[in-house]
Amino acid sequence: MLRQIAVLAGFAVLLAALVVPPPPALGFAGWVTLALLLTMALWWFTEALPVTATALLPFVMLPMSGAAKLNAVAVSYMSPIIFLVLGGALLALAMEKSGLHRRIAVAVVRRSGDDPRGLVLAFMAATAFVSMWVSNTSTALIMIPIAAAVIAGVLPPRDRWSSVHRAFARALILGIAYSASIGGLGTLVGSPTNGIAVALIDKALGIKISFLDWLAFGVPLVLIAIPLAWWILTRVACRFDLPALDRAGVLAAIGERGPLSSAERRLLPLLALTVCTWLAMPLLKQWPPLAFLDDAIVAIAAALALFMIPSGAARNAPALLDWTDTTRAPWDVLILFGGGLALAEAITKTGLGAWLGGHLAAVGTLPLLAVIVLVTALIVFVTEFASNVAAASSFVPVVAALAGTMQVDPLWLVMPAALACTWGFMMPAGTPPNAIAYATGLVRVPEMVRAGFWVDVLGLLVIPAVVYVGLRVFGVG
Repeated sequence: MLRQIAVLAGFAVLLAALVVPPPPALGFAGWVTLALLLTMALWWFTEALPVTATALLPFVMLPMSGAAKLNAVAVSYMSPIIFLVLGGALLALAMEKSGLHRRIAVAVVRRSGDDPRGLVLAFMAATAFVSMWVSNTSTALIMIPIAAAVIAGVLPPRDRWSSVHRAFARALILGIAYSASIGGLGTLVGSPTNGIAVALIDKALGIKISFLDWLAFGVPLVLIAIPLAWWILTRVACRFDLPALDRAGVLAAIGERGPLSSAERRLLPLLALTVCTWLAMPLLKQWPPLAFLDDAIVAIAAALALFMIPSGAARNAPALLDWTDTTRAPWDVLILFGGGLALAEAITKTGLGAWLGGHLAAVGTLPLLAVIVLVTALIVFVTEFASNVAAASSFVPVVAALAGTMQVDPLWLVMPAALACTWGFMMPAGTPPNAIAYATGLVRVPEMVRAGFWVDVLGLLVIPAVVYVGLRVFGVG
């Protein structure tokens, strides 16, 4: 009954946007986009429709209302980030097929002790570190299948799971997804949003933030947030009380690994080359012949190589990946994320983002720390439904203007805004790692909302605190 009510309520909101005049400062296209945002949020929260089906709504609603042309909306569903997710997913499938993910799982389990909560922390720490240097999307795509192998080794068959078993699985999967996003905040290259935010700050304010400058804020944030997020997941949002792990049994269930197989020996250099190319991307792009490079191009090139490289020395050895293996690729996640990008594009292009940001001027009379918290809260909320890049593009310039009206150093507001753009943990479309976690089937939307709410609240405390202390240390008044 609740789902039917939610569907009707969503249609009522969309209809109201078509017949009720918009606010003068917003315009009809922004008004429709606001209604679309509210409807998709309602349907995603209540699962009134399948989450992926809801993601198709912009493809219909935006052209039908005239808020955007069909070609422009369709481009969002084929954004380069979609191909990055696809390429990373195929690499992850190849890791799974070769058994390499189980080898990594064995290494993590051997070093995590026998406490199930310690196992979650070990995975979160490893994920955060990798994500500081590699795309958070690619990190999640690699680490989540490893965690799934560990879950299969730790827990009984899924049809015999208790609520405690489900809570442990949920904590581990969400821990990896959240750590991938948090770890990406650690360095300037950890997330594309970081670079975009820095470029916007430079363009709007003429303030250049170097790699080391970002480290001064990003690394403390990661070091503080990962343990606290782990505590929230294992003690509050996904509380569980499992007995001590039988590491020998877990290792046996995962599968003790002998010498590297032929497939693993052939896959490892490709993975290493892919990761090194991602890491060296800023340097490589400075060379004119490689200026076209992009993370998505590297991901798809590596994925194509999987279909070419044989898994063994025999003449008839199959390739590392066959097209039949791609039936397990997260195609639904690609549509889900595409819908989020289409909505984000509309938020930016129709002026809705600037309109929402403009209402921040009313808080300029509050104490500075209160304004920092409010700015962080607003952007965290928006990035649950808009892409990180869209949130940064829409709000960083607006927040910079707000700092000018308050007559404070812009860094007080633009730095927490830049960090908050990647802090969306409640919705599957909030970040690619969230969507990948949802695709496992181990986390439902209401469960992600409950867990993500507390981690979002953590961000409202940690982000302002890190920025406040960091700028005081740098002597910014």
